[in-house]
Amino acid sequence: MPSYADIIDSARGHGDVVSFTFDDGPNPADTLRLLDVLREHHVKAVFCLWGDHVEQHPDVVRRIAAAGHTLSNHSMHHDDLSALTPEQIRADLEQASAAIRRAVPHARIPYFRAPFGAWGGSPQVAASLGMRPLGWRLAITDWEPPGTEELARRLLDGVTPGAVVLMHDGGGDRSQTVDAVDQVIPVLKSRGYRFTLPEGC
Repeated sequence: MPSYADIIDSARGHGDVVSFTFDDGPNPADTLRLLDVLREHHVKAVFCLWGDHVEQHPDVVRRIAAAGHTLSNHSMHHDDLSALTPEQIRADLEQASAAIRRAVPHARIPYFRAPFGAWGGSPQVAASLGMRPLGWRLAITDWEPPGTEELARRLLDGVTPGAVVLMHDGGGDRSQTVDAVDQVIPVLKSRGYRFTLPEGC
């Protein structure tokens, strides 16, 4: 029986399913355009929210939630949690969830993703707070933007059935990522892929 603290990297469902997840937002310019792209293509995603950015842009968090996407805790300050004690991790995660819920009262926050993938003791702490640790199978390294066409190529070449895909809508200019997502979704659908949420939601 899998543990609630086991890191999830699989999309829900069988066959050609994939989950898109976006880290480090909210970031008004790119997050709002990404919401338009996802709406146009009828895709739901997971937004892993950086607490400091949530406090700066609560209206964008409300837009994400209103569009029916899933919210994830991505820590308060985007620190390396592997260097912290369980008590420090708990305080950080509770602060981030509180910030999200100030923006969206009674928000459901089913997932937690560790900054940098530096998990340390955070999966157990997150599980104790009712959140599943959310990993990934494909990261397209979009934090160093190589151009829209290259990001689209990495997505199309790297995606495999059941993958959770890590991308970014915040932490810098993510316009190339948004453009790549807009290009890639119709291609994946033409290949028979279905977009689902990660397991455990």
